[in-house]
Amino acid sequence: MEERFFAQFIHCFFIAFGVIIGGSLIGSIGAFATGDAPLTEVLRIGKKLGIWAIVAAIGGTFDAIEKFQDGFLEGTSIEILKQGLLILSAMGGAKTAMIILEWLVQEEIT
Repeated sequence: MEERFFAQFIHCFFIAFGVIIGGSLIGSIGAFATGDAPLTEVLRIGKKLGIWAIVAAIGGTFDAIEKFQDGFLEGTSIEILKQGLLILSAMGGAKTAMIILEWLVQEEIT
């Protein structure tokens, strides 16, 4: 695997991480402004942003699906592996952000 892939792998992790952390913290300002509990809203917003953080990190769903298709049709399984690892990296960033938010808020929303 090439050097550029590892940079993209790290970028995917931190983009998903940033979308969850930033979106949740900024979104809780709206909860505060409307009189709701901002700390409870942090976790609710974070859970709602989960899938969008992953999509934002991998650069949109169509690009990933197109690379999967190219990997299957052209027989280059390395592209399929790369896309799978990028999606796992984004999922890891989103999960890490949720764990940190749960740790900061000290409650778990079911």
